[in-house]
Amino acid sequence: MREPLPDRSPSAVVWDMDGTLIDSSSAVPDAFIETVTALGGAVHSRAEVVALYSLGPPRAMLSRMLERPCRDEEVDLYHEILARCAAQVTTCPGVEAALDRLRHLVPMAVFTGASRRAADILLSAAGLRDHFPVVVGGDEIERPKPDPQGIQRACSLLRVPTGACVYVGDAPTDLEAARRAGALAAAAGWGHLYDASARADLVLDTPDDLAARLLTA
Repeated sequence: MREPLPDRSPSAVVWDMDGTLIDSSSAVPDAFIETVTALGGAVHSRAEVVALYSLGPPRAMLSRMLERPCRDEEVDLYHEILARCAAQVTTCPGVEAALDRLRHLVPMAVFTGASRRAADILLSAAGLRDHFPVVVGGDEIERPKPDPQGIQRACSLLRVPTGACVYVGDAPTDLEAARRAGALAAAAGWGHLYDASARADLVLDTPDDLAARLLTA
């Protein structure tokens, strides 16, 4: 960890999912690509799909990729394909050990721009779902990151003030959402969307950095 934890030691940890807890850099783009192709849309690259993550949940992304409103059954098709592609998902190195340490220290939640259904599929595939009593998906809020609504909802469900929470994410929008919520913004330095120039309260080099700091607080 490159900076000391600020004086207000967090009472809860909320995690981003893709690129922070799990490596879904193949599974999620491939599921979108297969879905859109099956529905007659244009072929997209993985990089093009990742660039659309900021749109939020699958319905918004599929609508953009198909260039028309997405129907309920088409969102269902995406989730069915994702469940098959989820076999490719792995946990980010060090995540499982860090979660095992943290679960005895603070309550934890996940807030992801993916849908709640997608989050359950991917976290279950990675063997992490049982670590989190609270999971908030991008389809359960009105506005995507960097709006703070998702972090606020996760903290409310944990019964912890947002100011007493740390949000761990790899993307600049994760860190901006944390700041807008009044939470500590912790950059996941191992994440595939990590940008060293993005403003963060602290930068974690490994998942265990946060657990180690809380244990010595």
